[in-house]
Amino acid sequence: MNWKFFSRRKQAANKPKKSKTREWVDAILFALIASTIIRGLLFSAYAIPSASMEGSLLTGDYLFVSKIAYGARMPMTPISIPFLESTILGGKVKTYFEGVQLPYFRLPGLGEVKKGDAVVFNYPDETVERPVDMRAHFIKRCVGTPGDIITIVNTQVYANGKLVPNAPKSQKSYIVTTTGTDLNPQMIQNLKIDVRYQYSPTTYEMIIPPDSFNEFKGFSNIISVKEVIEPKGEYSPQIFPHNEKFKWNEDNFGPLLIPKRGTTIPLNDSTMALYGRSIEKYEHNKVTRDGTAVMINGKKADSYTFKMNYYWMMGDNRHNSEDSRFWGFVPEDHIVGKAMITWMSLDSTQTSFNKVRWNRVLRAIH
Repeated sequence: MNWKFFSRRKQAANKPKKSKTREWVDAILFALIASTIIRGLLFSAYAIPSASMEGSLLTGDYLFVSKIAYGARMPMTPISIPFLESTILGGKVKTYFEGVQLPYFRLPGLGEVKKGDAVVFNYPDETVERPVDMRAHFIKRCVGTPGDIITIVNTQVYANGKLVPNAPKSQKSYIVTTTGTDLNPQMIQNLKIDVRYQYSPTTYEMIIPPDSFNEFKGFSNIISVKEVIEPKGEYSPQIFPHNEKFKWNEDNFGPLLIPKRGTTIPLNDSTMALYGRSIEKYEHNKVTRDGTAVMINGKKADSYTFKMNYYWMMGDNRHNSEDSRFWGFVPEDHIVGKAMITWMSLDSTQTSFNKVRWNRVLRAIH
């Protein structure tokens, strides 16, 4: 006879039951641990705060972002309060301790960042220095991958001379000339048109969704609709690399090589204007100049070999997007994940039941 069997049953019967409080504490602790692991390794939820990705992604969309798509990035700032933004109370209080910093490391993923992906990443151009993983989150579409030579010609992006297709719902700006008759506000709202500026009683700059373009153009009080394009060779100081040597603007830009891990470039005035920030800030080198010579970590350098891959990100709403055209490259250690699903969408201009955009709930992101 198996006396041990009865002995175990007797021990289990005599084991004291957990109190209700202990059961709740254990359940909450388990939920926190499980959700932290899921959020850190599998996916996270993010909200769209601006119009830079319209009409693909709308202000008020709530997204699930896959971290395993490109491999989960391990925390670089391990001591922080989970489920909170990096700062609270209007940015006055930090929710993390930056005294402990870990090196960048990413687990293997299902794939790599590809052109056309909607990518969430940490903002690379923070004016206030913060750890990379504690910076604000942005979402843009990848239009250039490591090693690509990017050119923008009359708003259209090319990589290595090949057309990079626009997103199906991408939007453009137009100069609209009217007869002077007032535009119907309800019509503007129904067609989802964004009136950016009014230059005169008859002239406007508008962002018009592709689905609304033909209907809008057909109204009797519309005289002309012309796409806004900054001329080639016209320098814009807001545009990367913010140097008059490069006569680039939002709509005509490049050519520009996107750094790839292992790529070696010569160091001179032109390359330092384009890549100096990446070499110093993102790859953590001390860069100085001694006359015409470039000094990296105190040593004269004629060339530099990149340690990381970089990406070129742009919004689908091209004339209402602060993106790589303004602040340059996105380093691989800033990449968070790939936007996969819109799980909820709220329209702040509506009320009650109409506030939910039901046609966008649980919708795949393309």
